Amino acid sequence: MERERLGSRMGFIMLSAGCAIGCGNVWKFPWMCGQNGGGSFLLVYFLCLAVLGLPAMVMEFAMGRAAQTSPISMYRRLQKPGGRWGVFGLLCLVGNVALMAFYAVVAGWLIYYLVRFVTGQYMDLGFGTMIGDPVVNVAFLLVTVVLAFSVLCFDLTGGLERVTKWMMSVLLVLMLVLAVRSVTLSGAAEGLSFYLRPDLSALSGQVVVNAMNQAFFTLSTGMGGMAIFGSYIGKERSLLGESVNVILLDTFVAIIAGIIIFPACFTYGLEVTAGPSLLFDTMATVFANMAGGRLWGALFFLFMVFAALSTVLGVCENILAMVRELTGWSRPKGCLVCGAGIFALGLTTALGFSVLRFQPFAAGTTWLDFWDFVVSTNILPLGSLVQALFCCHAFGWGWDHFVAEANTGRGLKVQPWMKPLFCCIVPAVILFIYGYGLFTFPWR
Repeated sequence: MERERLGSRMGFIMLSAGCAIGCGNVWKFPWMCGQNGGGSFLLVYFLCLAVLGLPAMVMEFAMGRAAQTSPISMYRRLQKPGGRWGVFGLLCLVGNVALMAFYAVVAGWLIYYLVRFVTGQYMDLGFGTMIGDPVVNVAFLLVTVVLAFSVLCFDLTGGLERVTKWMMSVLLVLMLVLAVRSVTLSGAAEGLSFYLRPDLSALSGQVVVNAMNQAFFTLSTGMGGMAIFGSYIGKERSLLGESVNVILLDTFVAIIAGIIIFPACFTYGLEVTAGPSLLFDTMATVFANMAGGRLWGALFFLFMVFAALSTVLGVCENILAMVRELTGWSRPKGCLVCGAGIFALGLTTALGFSVLRFQPFAAGTTWLDFWDFVVSTNILPLGSLVQALFCCHAFGWGWDHFVAEANTGRGLKVQPWMKPLFCCIVPAVILFIYGYGLFTFPWR
């Protein structure tokens, strides 16, 4: 099967950033930041992006471009004769499917809120009411899956690349408009102080763990989320510079999301530590009390939908590519089967607040917490650890092969002085923080 190609460098950057930018930035990042001390979390998050996220992204892009396959086969393609790394390709498939088991449901919630604002039926919106309604959850999960795989049925440049470039451009414009509106609110100064001024007394081991997990979650590194797009590009540009571009765009969106949300929280006296419901309940309250709330609410949730769908499309393309590589199916057939599978698995989360109640950890946890634990706490950091060991050591692909691939083309290069960072510091820090996170995890 001939390898598909992206039509432009801008398409690659927008697709990669689109896969990274999503609910992790505009839904999960603000509530994680709110629960972990605001500015102190933001500071550690930036450090994790620079020290761990950037090397992980460069390695993943390099593996994908060198292997010219989907993540299911890239370890097997790059390993030395007699290697046994192929099993980690299966881990990539499991991780992407587990992510969609809850991510597609969250995207459905955002589409539901958009519909309610567009139709003017937003005054009685409530997060608790929505998640407890099985009909709403299942219906909008189905809408999300059908939208995603309808786009992916077309060829790469005519479907995914074209739609994502358009969505990302509109998303960035909407964000800037909403941020300007938010900083004019009466509580903007207090909200921005909480968000942007680090309180070092709020730092703790758990804050560091949460910041690392969030960095890997938002960048989609560790389970082939970036490798698939690396396999679709040529060798004209080196990969360190491209990774920096993607991370800067991703971080910009996360920062602006906080600038939109935290001034609103302090203006209307809403709780910043509300958790997953923060965005839904906070912003619904804000727009219900704001002049022109219907218009601003519709614009806000349109932006949220675009952010979520950009990641849904990226991850589903990854799943589709891996399944097609295993089976040889056409795009339409692969879309039909993969879409049906993701919808069926997503029902666990969609019905987990009503019909299929399940408390995997502490009281009050649900299927969403279970799938997030599988992906964010385990597969993403462990996958990044495996990639670091594979790329940097002779028993894997090897440092020389990795650097040769990463530095091919114009742009920023991986320098010799960076070798200790990639080979030693990244895996050691990931392993330590991962172990600490499991030890302190609230199991019961």
